[in-house]
Amino acid sequence: MAKSMALLMIMALSYFTAIANSQVKNIFLLAGQSNMSGLGGVLKNIWDGIVPSECSPNPAILKLDANLQWVEATEPLHADIDVNVTCGIGPGMPFANYLLNKTSCLGIVGLVPCAMAGNKISEWQKGTFLYNQLVMRAKASTVQEYGVIRAMLWYQGESDTMSQSDANSYKEKMQQFFTDLRNDVGMPRLLIIQVALASGGKHYTEIVREAQLNPDLANVVTVDAKGLQLQKDNLHLTASSQVLLGHMMVDAFLETILTTTSSIDC
Repeated sequence: MAKSMALLMIMALSYFTAIANSQVKNIFLLAGQSNMSGLGGVLKNIWDGIVPSECSPNPAILKLDANLQWVEATEPLHADIDVNVTCGIGPGMPFANYLLNKTSCLGIVGLVPCAMAGNKISEWQKGTFLYNQLVMRAKASTVQEYGVIRAMLWYQGESDTMSQSDANSYKEKMQQFFTDLRNDVGMPRLLIIQVALASGGKHYTEIVREAQLNPDLANVVTVDAKGLQLQKDNLHLTASSQVLLGHMMVDAFLETILTTTSSIDC
């Protein structure tokens, strides 16, 4: 009996590995700071462990882990990437689940977590650690022919709302980052779905939001998180808000794809 169970487990693992290494075709980069890595359900550095149904694991949702291996995605999605904070619920898993629910022909979705808490847009400029990690992980996700990067999901900017100089320079640095990234991954028209801030500092948040709402770059789409419920820290989205945000990003993705191509490659 034990031998039979062991054989079944080996067969199941082999089957999943074959799927993971042969069918990933819809890849999404996830980058930014803590609201992208996800602190939904985290209080005083402790995650409550509650996984909303919209964030449930699905064999058709994989992630590129810290070792550059495709594994089945589970919450907290960024736990092995953003290791200096306690991660909880972010927008990645609800995005992937909702996308599959709305486009059943899509097959497998591959998520590439790259977000890190507490960084400014200057820390994502070409040549920085975060930028190099993002480019490296993006390229690693498409080593085999089956990988196609569909978009980057980007949620960052809270750290740039604390000083006027950071806020005033945000738009130029954001545009440069997006342009450099597109060039370095060889996708000059890479779709970028970014989030306009739901929270930030007292005085300069609207300057950053204005830059995000009006990026003045082709193929950059903004969804507005303003009004989504925040946790008691008035900075991070609640788990339920992260679910809503993931759904909003799917709607933006599908609307953009259908507007520009009239269909999705399945």
